[in-house]
Amino acid sequence: MDTVAWNKSELTVGELSQRSGVAVSALHFYERQGLIRSRRTSGNQRRYRRATLRRVALIRIAQRVGIPLAEINRALANLPDGRTPNQKDWEELSHRWRADLDDRIQRLQQLRDDFTDCIGCGCLSLRCCALANTHDELGEHGPGPRRLIENGMDTGSC
Repeated sequence: MDTVAWNKSELTVGELSQRSGVAVSALHFYERQGLIRSRRTSGNQRRYRRATLRRVALIRIAQRVGIPLAEINRALANLPDGRTPNQKDWEELSHRWRADLDDRIQRLQQLRDDFTDCIGCGCLSLRCCALANTHDELGEHGPGPRRLIENGMDTGSC
């Protein structure tokens, strides 16, 4: 596999795709969404600043941990002149997203640890539902899996 020359200041969409590991179609989508920018050559071909690699990496990392593209776009839109995030920017973004990420981690751990037991969804299909959610009493608390939603409730084993 050919690598993109380290000293190229601009990359074609294919080179950006190759080096970032992101499909060309995804890069075009990111561009339509305003997440990245290119300039057009006289032949109407896209050219991306090499620094776009860092923007794409940030987008992919944020997506990977579940941050919606709309939120990523808002964060990147706050950077002056659409510049690439530097270390200080990344620290600020990380701090801004920290509470949300901590909440996601907590919910994922809860799902991993508690989904095998009654979650209070009202299905009453598990043997332990009769003990943990007798006659679907948790349905009075509202819709959905009440034992997962109501974090204060003990979802211990049935």
